[in-house]
Amino acid sequence: MKRFLTGTIFSLTVVCASAQTASARCEDHVPQAKPQNVSRDRVGQDLDTIQERGFITFAAYEDFPPWSFEEDGKIRGVDIEIGRLIAQELGVEARFNLVAPGEDLQTDLRNWIWKGPIVGGSAANVMLHVPYDSEFACRVEQVVFTGQYHVEEIAIAYRKEAYPEDPPVPAYFRFDTVGVENDSIADFYLSSFPGGQLSHNVTRYPSMADAMAGLAAGETMAAMGPRAQLEHGATEDLAVHSPPLPGFAVGKWTAGVAVHFAYRPLAYAVGDAVFAGVEDGRVAQIFAEYGLTFAPPELF
Repeated sequence: MKRFLTGTIFSLTVVCASAQTASARCEDHVPQAKPQNVSRDRVGQDLDTIQERGFITFAAYEDFPPWSFEEDGKIRGVDIEIGRLIAQELGVEARFNLVAPGEDLQTDLRNWIWKGPIVGGSAANVMLHVPYDSEFACRVEQVVFTGQYHVEEIAIAYRKEAYPEDPPVPAYFRFDTVGVENDSIADFYLSSFPGGQLSHNVTRYPSMADAMAGLAAGETMAAMGPRAQLEHGATEDLAVHSPPLPGFAVGKWTAGVAVHFAYRPLAYAVGDAVFAGVEDGRVAQIFAEYGLTFAPPELF
């Protein structure tokens, strides 16, 4: 299934590239219409109401290991544990709604934070694993982006026996096989670099988990995608590294959370909870429990 990062980070790539020539943040911003006459159960609740009722709702992406997924009937993942950390800091219960990714991040934020889906379900108080970009934030006034907790990056996983000396870089895939998630940013990158010379060696899988399973089974020599997803699917025979990526406008991005713009006190409380968890090592421990590399945002 096409992950939310496909359209999201690809669109952020364009945004960041254009931002390099902008003289001021939000210089060309055109304000969007804010939601009007939308019932409270569709746009979330304020902090006082959440604490009075005793629970907070989170939207997290479905089938998105290691971030959020179901296993043996239980919801698991790094983002799920971060949601629980936030709820604990607020003194309430955490409740989760696993949602399918839409066409792009703006669609997801509209459906799960500031308006609600057209058919079935309702908006959540907080959406987890939202890529942050200051220029993109200018375009989505209905949402407060806060609680940045990790810097993700594109990396390459590879079979140790295939590369006993030097880990592979994109140029190697002129001759070597590499797996990617179909229609992902790694797929776009390898298909267009350089001039399509690598595309015949790219094997496309329905998901990054499938690409890693294919790599472990020897179907390819390497796999390319977000580092955490590579590490989650790695075995003793595989290694992961982050080489330079020529021509890649956005090889790294920061993950945080989103809250409806009308509930600033909630956004502040959630941001404070995440900050405390990063600062005292609880977020790092969550990553360690899932066998992942933790990279805190620069503000830490």
